[in-house]
Amino acid sequence: MNAKMPVLFVGHGSPMNAIEENEFSLGWRNIALKIPIPKAILCISAHWETKGIQFTAVEKPETIHDFGGFPRQLYEIQYNAPGNPDLAGEAQKCVIDEENSMDFKWGLDHGSWSVLRWLYPEADIPVVQMSLDYTKKAGWHYNVAKNLARLRENGVLIIGSGNMVHNLRLVDWQNTDHGSDWAEVANIRIRNNINDGDYRSLTEYDRMGAEMRLAVPSPEHFLPLLYPLALKEESDTITWFNDKVVMGSISMTSLLIEPVNTLI
Repeated sequence: MNAKMPVLFVGHGSPMNAIEENEFSLGWRNIALKIPIPKAILCISAHWETKGIQFTAVEKPETIHDFGGFPRQLYEIQYNAPGNPDLAGEAQKCVIDEENSMDFKWGLDHGSWSVLRWLYPEADIPVVQMSLDYTKKAGWHYNVAKNLARLRENGVLIIGSGNMVHNLRLVDWQNTDHGSDWAEVANIRIRNNINDGDYRSLTEYDRMGAEMRLAVPSPEHFLPLLYPLALKEESDTITWFNDKVVMGSISMTSLLIEPVNTLI
């Protein structure tokens, strides 16, 4: 058995995906069947930005309902996965040359738990969140992510959670099942860059044309994609899933990066 863990990028989309039985929740549930059961999870969510890198180091992270205007059922969801201060410490050592710290207040935001409750519904796998340093550019995030590679050797599943295309100002509520033309173009362009192994160009997404500038009006949902890509090794394979743009301007496209000889 190849002990190296896969890595994931998930397009998490609307918080409603946490409670809806739909094609995306089914996709997350099915992809979990392809992954060896991890010892722990490190999640980089679009919804936790800080100055400097922070890692959640609490034993029992709370379920954060960081949104408004949704049905009561969504606010009642509790994802009671344990934390893992030891993993937080190991991850911190990986980025020791950068400004970083332990956090004892943050829990699991919806970028994490809305997906994890479908991947691992028993909530029995420890989860640590790693924040996005909002003061740094995309290339820095890509380079920092490479330092996390050794965690893959230790049974840790690293997940980036955001959206390749994410523009809430241009959401089309009348077009819930498709993307606008510009969003479809941007989604395909990103996929093509990834399939071609041209990850560095994605760190300069603002130079990739008008469609990409619309797709990434602010970086926080795009940056989590760079973490799994930076961790891809030459022999790893890519499996695409949930490959769809919805509401005109939100891409659910997700990918699994895994060693060729991973056995379950």
